[in-house]
Amino acid sequence: MRIRMRVPMPRVRRREPDLVERQQLLRVRGRSIAWLPPLVVLCAVPLLDWATGGDFRVISWLVLVPGIAAAVCQVWTTGVFAGLAMFLYVLGDDSGAREYRTGLPDFILVALGGLLSVLACTVRLRGQERMLHMRAIIDTTSRILLRRLPPDVGGLDHAEVYLAADSQARVGGDFYDIQPSPHGTRVVIGDVQGKGIAAVEAASVLLGTFREAAYHEPGAEVVAERLETRMVRHVRYCAHIGRADAERFATAVLLDFPQLRSERTDWGPDLTGLDAVTVGVINFGHEPPLLVSPDGVRPLPLPDGLPLGLGELEPQPHRPSTVRLAADETLLLVTDGVTEARDGGGVFFPLREYVAGALAADPRATEPDTLVRLVHEGVLAHTGGHLDDDTTIFAVRRAGRAH
Repeated sequence: MRIRMRVPMPRVRRREPDLVERQQLLRVRGRSIAWLPPLVVLCAVPLLDWATGGDFRVISWLVLVPGIAAAVCQVWTTGVFAGLAMFLYVLGDDSGAREYRTGLPDFILVALGGLLSVLACTVRLRGQERMLHMRAIIDTTSRILLRRLPPDVGGLDHAEVYLAADSQARVGGDFYDIQPSPHGTRVVIGDVQGKGIAAVEAASVLLGTFREAAYHEPGAEVVAERLETRMVRHVRYCAHIGRADAERFATAVLLDFPQLRSERTDWGPDLTGLDAVTVGVINFGHEPPLLVSPDGVRPLPLPDGLPLGLGELEPQPHRPSTVRLAADETLLLVTDGVTEARDGGGVFFPLREYVAGALAADPRATEPDTLVRLVHEGVLAHTGGHLDDDTTIFAVRRAGRAH
């Protein structure tokens, strides 16, 4: 799961292999060998029956052959093995002494087992098709919600890793985006309270609002007001239709990189060639960003505003704080899937200390892709690979400067 300036890692490292992946294990050089396990049993049972002989007959164990084929093969292959199992049963049973033959009852068992195996294989493949269809829908939803960002978008160098708490859903309540505009480049990262489809819905409405407001509105405080209003409207809608999740809110951080040069790319202003820029930051009850530089790590001293959707409790204007961002400094933003990750003893992941240690070992860890990869690996190592919440790690800095 690597995204933008793309970190080479899978989106969901904790996912269990699905049906398609299990079948891939039965391939050699791209060719399927799914027929091999039932074939081995098909050959082994008559040999075992011949070796045992006497009153210990195992020829009826051929009923296992189509059952094994049904689990790994296609329908027609399963049917072929069912027919071969019946043929070998008749051949093997007739070859024994008359007093030891199992006869018609076991033949009916093998035949019925073959028929049921073909039906079971049909049901399995149809279920697999439905699963693949749902997986395609999930992947499409994920791409729409967390769209792929170009490298150096809006003059920013960036890297992101996202892991959904629901490893099968692959998408959750965390959200992030970068939106270049005629007024500068805006960045948002947030975390909707709760999990599941309702959290995904709330994240999608906030991202849609951000993408439009961040492009059209000249001031970051107006973008923030639009996000607050949209979240309030969404909560009211949920309450109006009687949804149980009507009290939902979202924490977020909004960054506003200014337009400092007239030279522009298709995806935003060119911020290269500058010693430092002033970045506006608005915090909606989220974990403050960490400013990572070769000299160390420090959290930004930001006023802690109310989460999106709760602004009516204490109405106040959303005025951005300003931060000077040097050419060799990176902003690291995470959701609570990182800061609240616990090890087996219940100890929280020490994000700041971990990053400081990584910088001491390698000053190049300020680069967004390296920084994100290090934090991702650190969180997984701390938790043993078991994450209980949606987890997003996002690093951003100005592009185009050597360090």
